[in-house]
Amino acid sequence: MKRHPQLKRLMPTATPPRHHVHRSKQRAAYDRSLVHAILDAGLLAHVGFSVDGQPFVIPMLYARDGDALLLHGAVASRLMRALGSGIEACASITHLDGLVIARSQFNHSANYRSVVVFGRATAIEDASAKAAALTRLVDALIPGRAAESRPADRKELAATSVLRLDIVDASAKVRSGDAEDKPEDLALPYWAGVLPLHQQAQAPIANADLDPGIAVPASIHRFSSDPRFHA
Repeated sequence: MKRHPQLKRLMPTATPPRHHVHRSKQRAAYDRSLVHAILDAGLLAHVGFSVDGQPFVIPMLYARDGDALLLHGAVASRLMRALGSGIEACASITHLDGLVIARSQFNHSANYRSVVVFGRATAIEDASAKAAALTRLVDALIPGRAAESRPADRKELAATSVLRLDIVDASAKVRSGDAEDKPEDLALPYWAGVLPLHQQAQAPIANADLDPGIAVPASIHRFSSDPRFHA
């Protein structure tokens, strides 16, 4: 039977994958090596999930471990328990690389690198695996620091929830370069360009109760030249 053209237009189309970018598609990428590189350059993720219809977004330090994110928090946290039960979750990471200054207000923008990941977080229950994950987290944030500090003891491990968020789907989105002004605006007498931005580590400040004979360790010295926080 021949299908009526009007019926064909009303036929439902396939739902695109949840991680596919719909706006500014030319800036999107789905290559896992790029996703991993952007994740490795960051420290803070905003993790979103829903409990009984109530959405939550919480900022969390993270470390990438293969194709997963390691997250941690207090065992007593209701949100950590909900997130660790295996519900669907989403995490986003963004690096703001610059403000893009255009001749027109409408075309002002930003240069950035961002990643959105989707998956399910599950709790790491085994004590040795949990300790290893915490070590990995410390070293991902400050390379070499784990060897310069005391590992978590049994009581601390028992009070800490460590989650593994497996990355099922992920997309990256990147903008770089100049402002994109309309041709008719190019002759306007307004400055246009990019104002670069970056995080920068400052000089370390010792605890007030620190023995003055304890020197700043190697990991902290190296951190000031870490490419993530160095111009």
